[in-house]
Amino acid sequence: MAGKKPNPVDTHVGSRVRLRRMLLGMSQERLGDSMGLTFQQVQKYEKGVNRIGASRLFQISKILDVPVQFFFEEAPYVGDGSKAPGMAEPDSEAFILEFLNSREGLELNRAFVKISDPKVRKSVVDLVRALSVGSGTN
Repeated sequence: MAGKKPNPVDTHVGSRVRLRRMLLGMSQERLGDSMGLTFQQVQKYEKGVNRIGASRLFQISKILDVPVQFFFEEAPYVGDGSKAPGMAEPDSEAFILEFLNSREGLELNRAFVKISDPKVRKSVVDLVRALSVGSGTN
């Protein structure tokens, strides 16, 4: 089946596995070892190239310490690839998920949540906001 695109739901579930794994600071190799798989198989799951079966997804949810439904949050409809309707703007949700899936987004998030002083956290937000205005974006 060369050239066949992965199903959007499989891609979404895989991206959520990757997101959670990275939030935990876990390598693909470590996740694979926990499951008796190679890191290449984990890569294929995360890209949606290979589908994750129900029992395997249940196993991943236990290893990553999230409920199974975590992997389906904000999932596209089956078949047409469109997002489930909701109150938030789809473009902003996609941007946020894309950012959180990036290495910089994860590093920034990890560092930010370690700041315990609320005044310092507010100062960081103000600084980033000021820098974004200065660069011509909002």
